[in-house]
Amino acid sequence: MTAPAWPYANGPRHIGHVSGFALPADMFSRYQRMAGNKVLMVSGTDEHGTPIQVQADKEGVTARELADRYSSVIAEDLYGLGMSYDLFTRTTTLNHYAVVQEVFKGLYDNGYIFPTRTMGAISPSTGRTLPDRYIEGTCPICGYDGARGDQCDNCGNQLDPIDLINPVSRINGETPKFTETEHFMLDLPAFTEVLGRYLRGKQGQWRPNVLKFALNLLDDMQPRAISRDLDWGVPIPLDGWRDNPAKKLYVWFDAVVGYFSASVEWARRSGDPEAWRAWWQDPEALSYYFMGKDNIVFHAEIWPAMLLGYGGQGDKGGTPGSLGALNVPTEVVSSEFLTMEGRKFSSSRQVVIYVKDFLERYDVDALRYYVAVAGPENQDTDFTWSEFVRRNNDELVAAWGNLVNRSVNMAAKNFGAIPEAGDLTDADRALLQRSRAAFGAVGAELGRSRFKNSITEALDVVRDANKYLSDQAPWKLKDDPERVKSILHTALQVVDDAKTLLTPFLPNSSQKVYEMLGGQGVWSGMPELETVSEEGGPDYRVLTGDYATEARWESMPIKPGVPLAKPVPLFKKLETSVVDEELARLEQKA
Repeated sequence: MTAPAWPYANGPRHIGHVSGFALPADMFSRYQRMAGNKVLMVSGTDEHGTPIQVQADKEGVTARELADRYSSVIAEDLYGLGMSYDLFTRTTTLNHYAVVQEVFKGLYDNGYIFPTRTMGAISPSTGRTLPDRYIEGTCPICGYDGARGDQCDNCGNQLDPIDLINPVSRINGETPKFTETEHFMLDLPAFTEVLGRYLRGKQGQWRPNVLKFALNLLDDMQPRAISRDLDWGVPIPLDGWRDNPAKKLYVWFDAVVGYFSASVEWARRSGDPEAWRAWWQDPEALSYYFMGKDNIVFHAEIWPAMLLGYGGQGDKGGTPGSLGALNVPTEVVSSEFLTMEGRKFSSSRQVVIYVKDFLERYDVDALRYYVAVAGPENQDTDFTWSEFVRRNNDELVAAWGNLVNRSVNMAAKNFGAIPEAGDLTDADRALLQRSRAAFGAVGAELGRSRFKNSITEALDVVRDANKYLSDQAPWKLKDDPERVKSILHTALQVVDDAKTLLTPFLPNSSQKVYEMLGGQGVWSGMPELETVSEEGGPDYRVLTGDYATEARWESMPIKPGVPLAKPVPLFKKLETSVVDEELARLEQKA
């Protein structure tokens, strides 16, 4: 199972968002399908909580209306990116509510959720609860000025907003009022031992930054609130609480359950309501969660604790809930942050380019390539327009696009079809062997979510093929057509191999190459936007698709005699003026 993080439905997504949770997950999933593995990729829009209500108030609409609008916008963004979701749904479905409440009850029955009196932050001007993340102040542990009410990004410690020094609301700058209220807490300390065993067992498997962060959190596990005084969220499924309109489950609690609820919804829509069990209860099933580093605590600590507690595993023991014990994450794949022109992405400050705007001006595969080769995989990375233009022109256009164009063009012009190879030289055999061997090397890196290493290896094959063509110079061998056939057959075989190697990263341009080489139909499946219904609830849009297509992770011999289509440019060369234009747009917004 591939589980990309749930984008929050309070606005459109920008390229900083999708570089962490979306595109890496899709590259991983496409490779796994090509390698012959079954894949279930599920997620959706995260739609509850105070931030949705705050934004809705600003726009003069209801929270539901705002969530409806941005869920559709985000689904369209991800559709444009070619995200191969089996189901991209929402957290406002009746199915999601039912599954979230079942997980709550399982944890509650096993003693891992308990009520307590606590101090909650209230906005003096509106009377509404302020979510922890919307309160900032000075960290009482390390002194960092800018710590959030739930966590300090500087020292990594979990916090309570009342402990912040000089706390203020990020919404309007006012000082929050703290009042006593009753809430439910998740007993995280009861999972310290079992989480420790789980995490230490991931040594050498997870990215070091993720594992180190998660292990450090074990030193100071504290109970964590899972309910809030909110107008907008999943009701608490207990007598005396269920019908209380002011008490809802905290948005982070219901959002992580979304991976499970989306799987349940997918199973029902597939025609087999029990199909989710193969992904959540089979010990051989693997699950990979993709996100930015600000979500590590939820996916490496809290979600595993919830799953373990629902299954009756923790200091208090217990029995599995009615749905049975559930698998914990195999790996939490967290990226670092992407900045833009040296500045942090900020929608409020307009330091941003939204996915929709990007795709209106540039090739989707150019963005996918940039994220793979220069994204924030292991460290914070800066997106600059000059580097984007350089990589597009020097690597996509001049290397990959050039190899495809001249190989297909020469073969089509001279023979009209894939030529048959005659006797191969050492140079021919060396390039073919190099290309075949790349499947093992690139696949090994992709299987470990090492996208930069894998796409760099694939592009090295392209560069070797370009050098081969230049060295062999078939255009000079007009008196030796048989040798020309062998050279072009070799080059086209490597083009076909490279198309396959690059498919997880560049599915749209790989489809074009497939067709140029005489392929028919769909090479690598693309998502579809559908409107679906739910009994008792409104219709809504989802992303889904059929990804059982031709693409396989292996070198397939090309067939002599197959007619070649006239080559079309794979990528558009960008003028250097693009840099000044985009920088000017940023300055106009600032």
